[in-house]
Amino acid sequence: MTAPLRRPRALLLDFGGVLVETSKRDGWQAALAEEVHAALLGAGCRDLDAAAIETDIRAGAAADKCWKDAMSRPFAPAEMTHARFWGDFVAADWPVPARQLVVAHAAPLCKRMGELRQDRRTRPGIPELLDAAAGSGIPCAIVSNALSGAVHRDYTASTGLAGKLALEVYSDEAGVRKPNPEMIWIATRALGVEPSDAWYVGDNFDRDVLCGHRAGVGGNVLMVAKGTHDVPYEVRCRPDAVVDDGHGLLDLLKATIEGEG
Repeated sequence: MTAPLRRPRALLLDFGGVLVETSKRDGWQAALAEEVHAALLGAGCRDLDAAAIETDIRAGAAADKCWKDAMSRPFAPAEMTHARFWGDFVAADWPVPARQLVVAHAAPLCKRMGELRQDRRTRPGIPELLDAAAGSGIPCAIVSNALSGAVHRDYTASTGLAGKLALEVYSDEAGVRKPNPEMIWIATRALGVEPSDAWYVGDNFDRDVLCGHRAGVGGNVLMVAKGTHDVPYEVRCRPDAVVDDGHGLLDLLKATIEGEG
């Protein structure tokens, strides 16, 4: 720990890497391409085969990754829209009718991509953390970048975690993305707390730690995940504390509460 922490009045958590750990599914691009191909055929668009669509889905995902890295440098980046992802990153060179079709259905296509792309598992200690925070009167909220927050909402609902959360803030719904501090401020305003009275817990430096720093949170906590140290460039600000998982975060929270008791 590099700075003393005060008991938080709200606990804000990233989704991927903090609430859940994720793993990519092999072949998701081909599966999505087959579904898109079927939809295009059903609409009378016959100029693209499934292989060409898969190639462009792969290209779109790669371009999106580069864009995300670039967007962690501006102070207040906006989020990628569903329509822009499909219209510009995937279907830029498609025939006009095919491009118009995927743009018109961009939101459900982004959701379907999220469903196919990853497996998700709740990280160890997270349910216990949420229960302990509730028992101490500390509301918990998700603050997360997402191309489709609807996928994350489905997960929290299906696992029962949604009932332990006071709020879920996702970038595609908010129109801005971390490290834009507005992501955190949306949550603190909704919860009626000052940013300086909240902790923010994320799993990477260039979006999460930087966002917490910009937002002025009282506790800027890094939870180590598989991609934590895969940084696109050096970030000068550092977290106030580092934990390994939900159990480590719970221990940190308990120690802070007991220290002020």
